[in-house]
Amino acid sequence: MNTAPLIWSFTHGSQRHSVELFTDTAPARCAEMLAHGEVDAALVPVIEYQRIDDISIVPAVCVGSKTAVRSVVLATRKNNLKKIERVALDESSRTSAALVKIIFREFLGFEPEWKTAAPDLHSMMQQADAALIIGDPAMTIPRDQFRVFDLAALWHEFTGFGFVFAMWMVRNQSRKKIPAIDFAGARDEGLANLDQVIATYPHQIPFSDAEMKQYLSENILFRIDEDMRKGLARYFELAQTHGLIEVAKQPQLLG
Repeated sequence: MNTAPLIWSFTHGSQRHSVELFTDTAPARCAEMLAHGEVDAALVPVIEYQRIDDISIVPAVCVGSKTAVRSVVLATRKNNLKKIERVALDESSRTSAALVKIIFREFLGFEPEWKTAAPDLHSMMQQADAALIIGDPAMTIPRDQFRVFDLAALWHEFTGFGFVFAMWMVRNQSRKKIPAIDFAGARDEGLANLDQVIATYPHQIPFSDAEMKQYLSENILFRIDEDMRKGLARYFELAQTHGLIEVAKQPQLLG
């Protein structure tokens, strides 16, 4: 759901005939398609900028949050993060997996055992005492059964910055094609038509339209400001410090 306002223009709005759009794929799969040259551009986890060669970032447009994001969380039956010994990481999310590791290593001062798993809370909790869950499923975790820690809220608590989870990225070989695609305009059109965006989104979570609109209006940010840029730079810096990437290269922006 958190990407819906960014792509509605391409599926239902003014840019619906401008691109061939592949949807219903996990963030990690989108990154693989970009890395393998299967697409010219993709909305991918930001950590992939540091891992994929010869790509540029589309500026200004993102999926991020300055407070509680609600859809990227760590669920546990422990009442304290420092009591967690094993964490199951959703295999479809790479930025969030790196973020969890940074939070434990940098801010909590210890490292639990990591396990990569399919994104199923029940099976994940059978092999670990905490689970990283992203996307729509994260919003429906039963709060009466689990303590749920919001990763964007934790990041803000420890750093004071907002967090950028995903951005549009472009293969450098495709840079001549991309200027014709108005990613920022697509975002603006989606945000201006949130009621229609929500009406056309396949409801996989038991939220009312009003709750979804609140989520997209208050929890998710689709524009990057200076606070978000500083948060992204800090994330890349800590990812390098903790060996999650080799070298934190400076963002190369499209245009």
